[in-house]
Amino acid sequence: MAEGLRNEGTTGWTGNLPERSARVLLVDDEPNILRSLKRMLMEEPVDVLTAQSGEEGLTLLKHHPDIGLIISDQRMPGMLGAEFLSKAKEIAPDAIRMILTGHADIQAAIDAINMGEAYRYISKPWKDEELIQVIRDALHRYALIQENKMLTEKIKQQNEELNRWNDQLQYFVQEQTIEIQNKNKELQSLNRKLRANFDHTIQAFSELIELRDRRVKNHSKNVAELSRKMAVKMGMGQEEVDTLYVAALLHDIGKIGMPDALLLIECKDMTPEELKEYQLHPIRGQTAIDKVEDLRNAGKLIRQHHEWLNGEGFPDGLRGDSIALGARIIALANFADRLFTQFQERNGQEVVLNQVRAGSGKRFDPHLLPCFEEAFKETYKAIPVRSEATEKELLVSQLKVGMILSRDVRSGTGLLLLSKGTELSEKNIESLKRYFQLDPSKGGVFVFNVKG
Repeated sequence: MAEGLRNEGTTGWTGNLPERSARVLLVDDEPNILRSLKRMLMEEPVDVLTAQSGEEGLTLLKHHPDIGLIISDQRMPGMLGAEFLSKAKEIAPDAIRMILTGHADIQAAIDAINMGEAYRYISKPWKDEELIQVIRDALHRYALIQENKMLTEKIKQQNEELNRWNDQLQYFVQEQTIEIQNKNKELQSLNRKLRANFDHTIQAFSELIELRDRRVKNHSKNVAELSRKMAVKMGMGQEEVDTLYVAALLHDIGKIGMPDALLLIECKDMTPEELKEYQLHPIRGQTAIDKVEDLRNAGKLIRQHHEWLNGEGFPDGLRGDSIALGARIIALANFADRLFTQFQERNGQEVVLNQVRAGSGKRFDPHLLPCFEEAFKETYKAIPVRSEATEKELLVSQLKVGMILSRDVRSGTGLLLLSKGTELSEKNIESLKRYFQLDPSKGGVFVFNVKG
């Protein structure tokens, strides 16, 4: 069933082209999908191989070790896409892996990233022009990784040669050292890009959590920002702050698998069985990200963010210093944001501060209060009550630097783009223009009226 297709077109590529065409493997049990993808790639400088099952795809990988990109459907008989990508990683670890999945199958995307370290997941149905750009970016990344490997080996060989000829070729050594430094800068740039992709993935998961429960809106972002400010004020190191920020963004990821009905019930109104199910979400959150080594420390904080200082929390009943400092910070920020959301139009800051002080020593660590109060007041600045008289709706093209958002800005499909109270800058105005082209909103952008 496997077949190859040679595409000779060269239009549309950005960045440096590889010396020869890249090779792409498409895996889907539906022939129509494969034909559609092949037609879409006709004008691209790629060799296309296709397979109609995970087993067939693995066979092709063994015979074509130079495959640079793998695109697999998730739901296939025999072997799911996430399992296939996990096995494909062992055969071709450098190949960029992507998963095709329906909008509702969020767990499939999580499995693909956790098991197969997928670079991206693509929702069905896709837009050809967007998918083409994603494929181009992925192949460019593969080319950079291959170049990275070659450069690393070249640097190793050059260093050995320089050591042997150092006494006789000192001037030559100096020239090569400069070249090596330049190559190292290129590698550092690549590492920054990989780190940026990692950060964007975390942001994407945070937004998926909010799509799962629309009531929380920008809760994860608020908790992460408040937690970060507290950590900085307490003098925590940058690595600890980064781990804390990621954990705060993903602290509710375990709720993705909870029943819809359970998300709509307050804890005090749950039956014992419902409460028991709800109290599992910190454990599920840690488990969901544990396969990603760089997220394991964040997973520990996610597990503990519902623990109380006096041991009455869940899921493990930890108390005092046995609860990680980062988890104590997230617990406080989580409580504060949820309470402020309820009372923000009615003395929200005062209500939150009074409740936190009341819980100090029982639920919250009293040593955190000074930093918390300072960070809380900075994060939750007073925002005027929204009304017809104090705000106006504008097109994106009418936005100006310095305007203040009076409502959250969301894309057409519901992703949070900017939060209420944000002061617009040139950078985030350009971002809004780009997102509104990709995912148009039904309405405009609401800002507070500015005199003059």
